[in-house]
This record gives sequence, structure tokens and C-alpha cells, in this order.
Amino acid sequence: MHYYLGVDIGSVSSNFVLLDDERQVKATVYLRTNGNPVKAIREGYLALRGQMSPAAAIAGVGTTGSGRHLADIMLGADVVKNEITAHAVAACHYDPACQTVIEIGGQDSKIIIIREGIVHDFAMNTVCAAGTGSFLDQQAARLNLPIEQLGEQALLSTRPVRIAGRCGVFAESDMIHKQQMGYPMSDILMGLCEALVRNYLNNVGKGKKILSPVVFQGGVAANRGIRKAFEKALHMPVAVPPNHDVMGAVGAAILAHEAVSQKQPSRFKGDCFVLEGEFKTRSLDCQGCPNLCEVACIMRDRQVLAYWGDRCRKWEASLKPKTRERAV
Repeated sequence: MHYYLGVDIGSVSSNFVLLDDERQVKATVYLRTNGNPVKAIREGYLALRGQMSPAAAIAGVGTTGSGRHLADIMLGADVVKNEITAHAVAACHYDPACQTVIEIGGQDSKIIIIREGIVHDFAMNTVCAAGTGSFLDQQAARLNLPIEQLGEQALLSTRPVRIAGRCGVFAESDMIHKQQMGYPMSDILMGLCEALVRNYLNNVGKGKKILSPVVFQGGVAANRGIRKAFEKALHMPVAVPPNHDVMGAVGAAILAHEAVSQKQPSRFKGDCFVLEGEFKTRSLDCQGCPNLCEVACIMRDRQVLAYWGDRCRKWEASLKPKTRERAV
């Protein structure tokens, strides 16, 4: 049995997916990155290995996310793509007719406009957390409510109150004010969901032509209150895929399957390389020209695997062909 590994390394979470030859999800792993992507990559890979039969083999690897280059160096990826491409591929695999992808994660959110299976436009929000999952987590914790129950409680609302959603600080103050006035908690929570959706559409989705079918991805897609608020604001149905929280990794695995189908063999480095040895990153200041580049050096034990950050590629080119790793 052959599997295709998709890895999505983000600033908050690290997601891992195994697909079979039919591109069906066979195993998933979700981990907190906790500021240590090297550890997250090793633990995630080991957890996936535990779900595979001993005879199974990894035939291809795809990486995405902000840590995709590091994952490429550690695993040996056949394809390295940005999050926009990975999420778009996964959404079109779920629904080939998809025209809009809404993705909301813990720290950022994005919108992807797809026309005829091709990314036509996109936008991302990385400035304010008011329209992301971390803001929902904060409010759920303040209300002593498990985040898993926030959406269900919001669905009980009969008349949502209006919460200021432009800024996280103002939204929290507005919620406290509404609580002190005695509004039902379900109405406040639904108002919070609608505020997050307004924030998303007015910032990330500003100027974008949102057409159906709409696919909602990311961890926040598990919140049924947010999904209902999107459907109310857009006046159209919003679909949530079964593996909505790991769709970036799913897209990376699909791209790996496509890449390996066109060229053999896979660049995957194997269990020993990934799980053994010590990976380190150190920096050096290049004095070769006025640019004074800060160059990152990736090492395993004492072997240099890659250099990043040199504008002229002098350091990258200095690696011997036998040890040089692709950084795309």
C-alpha cells in the first residue's frame, strides 16, 4: 500500500495527512507547533507512522504553510507550495465546481476566488486577530465556555444582538456591556459570530466577488454559528468539508500524488533521516556586499543541509551537489 504525505506547518498548528492512491484521507494528525516546528514535524510524522501498517510505504510528500521549506529539508518533499495553492487544490478536490474558498484559522484568514478550477484572486488577513479563531478562543475562555460549545450555544439564539466587530478590544467591551444589560448568552454569542463574519467580509473579502459554491475551511469551520452567520450574510449555502481543519495538508498531499505520478522516484528521505539525528538552525551575517544578508543555515548533526536568506544565492550555491537541498 502506498500513501502520500501532506504536511502543513503553520505558526500555531501543524497538520499531517495521509492519502491513498484514490486520494482518500486515511489518517490525520493535528499538533500545536508551540514555536518548535522541528519537534512538531518529528512528532507528527511519528504519529502518522503509528497509524500505518508496517508494510505501507510513503510514495510522495508535499509541504505547505509558513514552515514548508523546513519541512521540505527534513522530509524530502516532492512538491513545496504556498497555502493559497494547497487550500485551492483541496477545495476543488472536495467540490470541483467550487468558486470561493473561505479559510479561517487560529491567527489568520484568507479568501480564494476560483474560476474554472484556477485561482483567480485571493486575499489574506494577518494584521488583526478580530476575524480569526484566536479571538473566539479568548472570548470562550472569558465566558468559561468550551470552544466546542460556542457554536452550538449561538444556534439557540432567537434575536442576535449587534456586537462591534471591527476591533477585538471593542468587541470584547461590547460583549461585556451586553451581558451587563441582561441579554441572553445565546444572543450575545450569535452576535459575536455575526461580528466576526462582518469583519471578515469587510476586510479580507472586500472587493471580492463571492460566488457559489462556497467552501468553508480551517479550524473555525467547525463552529456552526459562524457557518450560519456566513450563510445569512452571503444569502447562499456554505459547505464544510469533512476534513476542513487539515485541508492545507490535504492539498499538499494531492499535489505530491500528482508530482510523483509524473516523475520517479520520490525525494522522501525515509524514517531514519527524519527521526534520527539533531536538526539545528543557526544564523550568520554575510559580509560579502552592502546587503549584509542574514543567512539561515539548516544543519543535521554537523552536515549543512541548506542556506536561506542570501539574496545572491552565494551560500546556497556553495553546497556540494551531493548535499545540496532544494529550497523552493
